[in-house]
Amino acid sequence: MSESWRTRLARWRFNLDPAYRGTGGRVRYVRDDWQEIRVEIPYSWRTRNYVGTTFGGSIYGACDPIHAMLLIKNLDEDAYAVWDTEATVDFKKPGRTDLYAKFEFDDDEIAAVKRAVDENGAVNRTYEVDVVDADGVVHATVENVVHVAER
Repeated sequence: MSESWRTRLARWRFNLDPAYRGTGGRVRYVRDDWQEIRVEIPYSWRTRNYVGTTFGGSIYGACDPIHAMLLIKNLDEDAYAVWDTEATVDFKKPGRTDLYAKFEFDDDEIAAVKRAVDENGAVNRTYEVDVVDADGVVHATVENVVHVAER
């Protein structure tokens, strides 16, 4: 599926947001059904640390809000409150090139979240994403816990 003009506009706005822009990460693609977002962390002076590798804070910051954003856009914002509650990053290999992350939800996951919240009033869901280079080598795995509750 491709981007629509609405998701393209949302991507541009997201990349201009000062909080996200400061991470050095860039949203490169938002599928028109908001079930996939692709992020790039360019290797540049803005994302390099003292020893010349990609700063862990850039990796974390670029990935942090994405799972929550996918849920917000796929759930009824008037019925559900969504926010990140915790995250961990497992660094596997120093990054010295551009890095990428692909976040995806399917209809089954969205239905499972709705069902869990409807049954319990709230739920914490844990999601992982691998941060890879152009060759698919994993440099970090970011794990986010997202809290979803009834409004």
